[in-house]
Amino acid sequence: MSDGAPILMTGVGGGYSSISRLVAEQLLRSGEPVRAMVHRDDGRADALRELGADIVVGDLTRPGDVAAALTGVTRMFFNMSVSADYLEAAAVVCAIADERGDLEALVNMSQMTVSQMTSTSTGESRHQRLHWLAERIMNWSGLPVVHVRPTVFLDNPLFTVVASRSVAERGVLALPFGTGRTSPVAATDVARVIAAILQDPAGRIGQVFELTGPAVLDIDGLAEQYTRGLGQSVTGSDLPHDDFVELLSAVPDISSHTVQHLLTVATLHRDDRYDRLTTDVEDVTGRPAQSVEQYVAAHRELFSKPAAAG
Repeated sequence: MSDGAPILMTGVGGGYSSISRLVAEQLLRSGEPVRAMVHRDDGRADALRELGADIVVGDLTRPGDVAAALTGVTRMFFNMSVSADYLEAAAVVCAIADERGDLEALVNMSQMTVSQMTSTSTGESRHQRLHWLAERIMNWSGLPVVHVRPTVFLDNPLFTVVASRSVAERGVLALPFGTGRTSPVAATDVARVIAAILQDPAGRIGQVFELTGPAVLDIDGLAEQYTRGLGQSVTGSDLPHDDFVELLSAVPDISSHTVQHLLTVATLHRDDRYDRLTTDVEDVTGRPAQSVEQYVAAHRELFSKPAAAG
């Protein structure tokens, strides 16, 4: 339980999975003091403030902002949306935390692809490379680090935005995975793991937790899960790479860094790099990760046809 010092959370305002926000909400409900560092003090910050979080505005690439946010903090969750500034932010956090010398735990949000990377591998996205380098910086710093490496999220636009229209209109789950197999994990399950580690880091410092869903599935297996979750027939179909490129090009305000990352995730799925399965979610929290079926059933609105205008 808390020693009275706030747990610093970063990344609470960004990202499709909202992991940091989910972790912050869980910690606050458990009575833990939370300090949330936000880039902009907007409605998302107000929601956490109403739950009791201490909100600080700052930029993770500005040392002064990071130093102010870390004042009085002994545990921290480092997380950041897909961004070209990711590595600089990680280095700044490590430099400030090392100078202060009072962190008991730094929980780092990484990616499972890191475990299959080397110093010279080239098949991964630029952002995945930044995660690999950030882990090395944190390890070299000597800080009390715990790395959390989830696989692809069920909340990822691939499984929601990309899939929603074809599922709703044609009963077809079209994903750019070819024959590759995957074990997507829900953001809420990842958040449960991170909250548990932040609340009780003893014995976990230096460890790596790799998080997946409860089953490895190909496109047909995923479609079967969608069928059961929605209570309607859904068939699996490969989404050609060029069609996926065209789809991403139509997304407003998406950065080239993010596009390159999502295209690489699709390519690595085709190469079967996401054929991974662990029990780390259950091992840490005592409760298994939710299945694709359970996730889809809980988010039926994502896969329903919009109501016709009256």
